[in-house]
Amino acid sequence: MFVNVWSLWLVLLSAIVSLVVAFLLKKKVSTADPGNEEMVKVQGYIRDGANAFVRRQYKTLAIFVGGLAIVVGIIYYIYPIETEGTNVKWWVMVLSFIVGSSASAWAGWLGMKVGVDANAKTAQAATKGLTPAFDVSFFGGAVMGLIVTSAALGGVWLLYYIIGEPIVILGFSFGASTIALFAKAGGGIFTKTADVAADLVGKIEYSLPEDDPRNPAAVADNVGDNVGDIAGMGADLFDSYVASIIGAMLLGYSVSYTGLFDLANADILASFPLVISAAGLFASIVGIYVISKMKKTSPGKALNSGTYLAAALFIGIGALFTFLLTTSSGIDTSGSGRFENMSDKLWLNYGAAAFGVIAGIIIGLTTDYYTDDSKHPTQAVAESSQQGHALNILTGFSYGLMSVAPPTLGIVVVMGISYALDGVIGVASASTGMLAIVGTIVANDAYGPIVDNARGIAEQGGLEEDVIALCDKLDSAGNTAKAVTKGFSIGAAALTVLALLYSFMEEAKLLLVDTDFVTGLDVLSVDVMIGLLLGVMIPCIYSAVLIFAVDKNAQVMVKEIRRQFEEHPGILEGTEAADFEKCIDIATVGSLKALVVPSLLSVVAPIVVGVLFGVRALGAFLAGTILIGFIFGLLLSNAGGTWDNAKKYIEDGNLGGKGTLAHAAAVTGDTVGDPFKDTAGPAINTLICVMSLTASMFLRLFVGINSGEGLIQLGTLIA
Repeated sequence: MFVNVWSLWLVLLSAIVSLVVAFLLKKKVSTADPGNEEMVKVQGYIRDGANAFVRRQYKTLAIFVGGLAIVVGIIYYIYPIETEGTNVKWWVMVLSFIVGSSASAWAGWLGMKVGVDANAKTAQAATKGLTPAFDVSFFGGAVMGLIVTSAALGGVWLLYYIIGEPIVILGFSFGASTIALFAKAGGGIFTKTADVAADLVGKIEYSLPEDDPRNPAAVADNVGDNVGDIAGMGADLFDSYVASIIGAMLLGYSVSYTGLFDLANADILASFPLVISAAGLFASIVGIYVISKMKKTSPGKALNSGTYLAAALFIGIGALFTFLLTTSSGIDTSGSGRFENMSDKLWLNYGAAAFGVIAGIIIGLTTDYYTDDSKHPTQAVAESSQQGHALNILTGFSYGLMSVAPPTLGIVVVMGISYALDGVIGVASASTGMLAIVGTIVANDAYGPIVDNARGIAEQGGLEEDVIALCDKLDSAGNTAKAVTKGFSIGAAALTVLALLYSFMEEAKLLLVDTDFVTGLDVLSVDVMIGLLLGVMIPCIYSAVLIFAVDKNAQVMVKEIRRQFEEHPGILEGTEAADFEKCIDIATVGSLKALVVPSLLSVVAPIVVGVLFGVRALGAFLAGTILIGFIFGLLLSNAGGTWDNAKKYIEDGNLGGKGTLAHAAAVTGDTVGDPFKDTAGPAINTLICVMSLTASMFLRLFVGINSGEGLIQLGTLIA
């Protein structure tokens, strides 16, 4: 039931305030000067290309979501949610799923729309100085950050208020994950198809500068930044944000079945993730305001300082909101065991949430060390490039492997401390805390592709070299901030899916309580080992499919670019315009076709494992997927970032600069790293989240097949 205490209305208030601030910032961006005629023309290409991709993507998504909605309806009609104190109709879960899909799609679309609008306006603002350009680009990113958080938190609050059952939010989260999978993977394939092709032909074969308007793939690359790095990233963090909340809510609600607290107190604990997320949203709004007011001589420092401030404010506001929840909810002293009452439990979970956001910053700083071109690893990769292409790849990949260690140790520490505070519920609270300031995180992340596009439009619009250099400085600040935000994303994804795994196992125990089924995951059991091995395999296949897609589509686009240069020599001479639309179409069609296999894999794989081998094997499957997915995500993202910044380090004039063997080798490394860091790496986070939510959504189906042992009852066969 919904605990109607006044502190919970702060959640709705935070979502409304966030939405209002987002539209005020959107108005500031929309009234900015779009620049000269050529800049408006180029932005028109980018806008039309992005809209065309999103329209075709959403049409495909509508079919996929519609099909899944039917499956969800059938499953919950056959296996309804009817337990003590809980009675949720099948159509409610279907509606929740559709609302989650729609909210995520809307947030991604609106954020992308504002981001595209800010591109040329940032370039034009750069003609007036650093501060005006920073304001336009950052406000554009902030709109995305605030829209994502307000839509996510507001949607979860509304469903909980109307239905009063945390399990309904599971459908909302599953719908958001479905959209995120398409948006992140599809956008990643699109943007890297264009980026790789533009580099291979434009830079290597014809020595064209970055974002040269003569390159037919230049505009497609700009479109990709918007559909992948803004819309895709927004949907991805929307998904992680909601999943962290639902994981903590479900685990909190589960205490009512343990006898530790009564149902009313369990509802209070289930409400805690909403209250703590509202504290984070208020902190993000203040952090965004402070960033916009800071002196802009160092944009990168301003972005990171805003993140640190938002984290500090969250710790303070979170303590206040926790106090308000404990004093406004009528908590009694019905607890037993290690807790005297629910108030103790709430404060322990606040501690886990506070530690989670601190750990997110620390993990971000370690990620920055391996990808920042002012640090040793990236410079070492650049120096190895002087000896050739192969050594660039070997050094970069080695540092990618090494970079896995610090974040992994960070997650271990977070898990250990949060578990000591309040068991698996504490781990879930740590993930909620780590994502509580996601508004600031998304704002900083979306800023990056906006200024990257602005730099391209400045080049294509014929602006002065000093303006282009200023845009480069803004772009460099985005790369600096992105390392910290990436640390938050990776760390939070790991904790979130672990919370979902714990929630899955707790729910399985409840549903199988009247059977002799053992839910512990003994790795010596054959069904558990099978599940683990299958789980380890999936992220590898998934990554391969996405990288193959970039490879295949880039080959098509490379041929198209060469064709245009050969058949229309006036393009290189600057007397004839390149056919941008053809390259945009190649990236659009290719990326959407390539989405079929990874989308089906993410949903079908856990269902097949659960149906064939049972609940215990599925739990092991999720564990294997989470562990290898976390490692793969770190490796691919960090290795790609190191290669990218090693190239930029050389292009800044170090080690001989452009035109040298070192530069050519660094471009090769960057080309390899592109699908690593912007396609496969980030998409793995979405994959493991979707599979975890799929397992929880269809758990009742798996429990209904031979009491959770699956169609292939390995224990019976062996006996």
